[in-house]
This record gives sequence, structure tokens and C-alpha cells, in this order.
Amino acid sequence: MNVEQRPVKSRRSFIFSPGLKPEMFPKALASGTDIVCVELEDGIAPKDKSEARLKALQLFETPQADDGVERIVRINSMRESFGIADVQAILATKTPPPALMMPKVKNSDEVIMLDNLLTEAGHDTRLHIIIETNAGLEACFDIAHCSPRIDALFFGGVDMAAELRCENAWQPLLYARSRVVHAAASAGLDVVDVPFLDLNDPEGMVLEAQQAKSLGFSGKGSIHPKQIAELNAVFTPTDESIARAKRIIETFEEADTGLVVIDGKLIEKPVLRDMYRILAIAAAAQKS
Repeated sequence: MNVEQRPVKSRRSFIFSPGLKPEMFPKALASGTDIVCVELEDGIAPKDKSEARLKALQLFETPQADDGVERIVRINSMRESFGIADVQAILATKTPPPALMMPKVKNSDEVIMLDNLLTEAGHDTRLHIIIETNAGLEACFDIAHCSPRIDALFFGGVDMAAELRCENAWQPLLYARSRVVHAAASAGLDVVDVPFLDLNDPEGMVLEAQQAKSLGFSGKGSIHPKQIAELNAVFTPTDESIARAKRIIETFEEADTGLVVIDGKLIEKPVLRDMYRILAIAAAAQKS
């Protein structure tokens, strides 16, 4: 899919819902988040994986409401038996989840393999890729471009910090974050930052979300519903930025040239793409 053709979605926030507890799924959907990810991986003990998989897939046997919330299932790594079992169950069902989140991806071959299997099964399931391994970071550009099913890259800071043997903090992970943003932007993908883990530091969460936004992230994960409203606020275009985007677009349309001057600042035409994106995200966020 061409970068210009990729539909813009609001992916300001996401939250996990345990596959083992399907009764929590409706609560997560009603939390105000843009994405709910049903968890089959790290949040599920090995002894409970089979039960969680069965219950998670049963959630999608009935039609889902058109409520603007994106639904994803995080499978286990395809390099592990649990991940292979997840994929086999998804391929066998007639009602697959709308999207899958792939963890611990190390190279594009994993993604291409799953893409081919989904195509063979006739599933339209989308893909979201977590970059959280050193190998995945090295290959993230190729990963971002390897499948038209991919909608977003997710930065897995906890696992990445462990792999890099560094502190799980903003500055030590800045280079890794930047690599993931670069790869996502090159393919026209959204890119979502790792959840902030300290529930007792809402100011720290907002600061890190603002830093992530400045770096190019589309949104950030949450570990509790009480974080969602503030995350949405950070990643929702402000009235001022919306007004500025409209003004720049109108000025270019009237000028019919490659550059214009607004408020004494020179603005070139490539900026238009970002202005249209701001308006699209604002419209998508308003619907969600």
C-alpha cells in the first residue's frame, strides 16, 4: 500500500485485556482507549495459555460493535510453541480477530510467513508489530516495509532495555525509539510507545507522552484505565494546531505554489502532508 493511500486512524492510547478473563473485555472497550489488545503473551502464565487462547477467540465469534475502538489480539512469539498454537487456532477459525499483535519480532521473515498463512486462510486480519529485541531494532526498517497488512509498529521498551542492558528510561532508550519512529514513518505506519509503568506518577507519564509525541509517536500504551484520558489529551491535535493546519492548507490551495509565508515563516509544500494528517487524526479522534 502506498504511504499516501494508507487510511489515518486514531491510535492515541491502548490497553491490554487478559484473554483469560473475557469478562474484562467490555470494560476495556468502554474505557475511552483507541485500541484494546487481548493478551495471550507475557500476561498469561504458561499453564493458562490454552484456556486464554480459547476464550480470546470466542470473543470474536459474535459481530463486534462499530464503536471506533480497534481490537487486537497479542499472540505469543512465532518462534515458540505457544505462538505456533495461537496461529494455528486463528487460521482454523472462521471469525478471526480483526488484527494481531506480533511480539519479539526479530526479522521480516516472521511477518511475511504469518502474512502468507493468513492469506492462504482467506483472513483479512491486520498486523501490528512490536519492536522490542535488538535484532528487531536492527531490522525494523525492513520489517516496516515487508507486508501491506502492517498498520503500526509498537515500541517495547521493557524488553528492549533488558536486551540493551540499559535503564528503562527515556534517555537511554532515545536512540532505539528514534530508530522505530524512522522505520514507521518511512512506511507510513503509526508508531505507538510503550506504557508508562508508574501509576503513582501521572505527571511523569504526561511528560513522557509529550516527549514521545515530539519524537513522532502516534500514541502511548496504558496499564490502567485512569491513564487513558490524559494520554488521549496529549495525542489529540489541539484547536490551535487544527486551525493552523487548515490555514496552511487553504493558503497553499489559493497560492498554487511550492512555498508560502505564514506569520513570517517560510513553509514548503511537503509540510502539507502533515497538515492533512493532523486534520484526519482530529476527525478520527472525534469519532472515537
